[in-house]
Amino acid sequence: MFRRTLLASAAAALAVPSLALAQGAVGNRAAVLARVEAYMNSLSTLRARFLQVAQNGGSAEGTALIWRPGRMRFEYDPPVPLMLVASDGQFLHYDKQLREPSIVPVSSTPLGFLLRPRISLTSGDLEVIGLDRVGGLLRVGMRRKAAPAEGSLTLVFAEEPMELRQWIVVDAQGQQTRVTLTEIQTGVRFDPLVFSFNDPRFFETQVR
Repeated sequence: MFRRTLLASAAAALAVPSLALAQGAVGNRAAVLARVEAYMNSLSTLRARFLQVAQNGGSAEGTALIWRPGRMRFEYDPPVPLMLVASDGQFLHYDKQLREPSIVPVSSTPLGFLLRPRISLTSGDLEVIGLDRVGGLLRVGMRRKAAPAEGSLTLVFAEEPMELRQWIVVDAQGQQTRVTLTEIQTGVRFDPLVFSFNDPRFFETQVR
């Protein structure tokens, strides 16, 4: 049961009705969004510990790697046997215990917004559906204009200095998955193998 809960939560985190954020007192909206865009587009690599919490309270921890554009890896701590990897335009969900992989296009999930070569919040196919400050953190909610039913993604930032701290995904059934980052490192170097699930050595590689 615990594994099914986490699998559902992981799938929601990757394959996510829209999340309506209250419009808080955020002065100069255009300038704030421009600052978020600049930060995200300057972010190339990130390593962090993560805590993933599903709406039903199920949780898991692990290590997250992001290598923009296009690559991401979530390695869950034991006893959770899951691994989630984005590469080459695809997301791989892999159960290491059952040796069962499943693949979906990165373009089918709002979390794929993070992996774009360039993120634009003021033009293009994304629309901002919420912008506010809560507890000293800035929250920006977004979705694809042409496909709101695909789901929404909310990014949560510290502002001084600007740093990605959390994201929240809401799926088509209204289920929410929250991922919080700690021990954040940026500008790190990664072995490309940890993202290359077409390499036979990939499934023998672990991230710590």
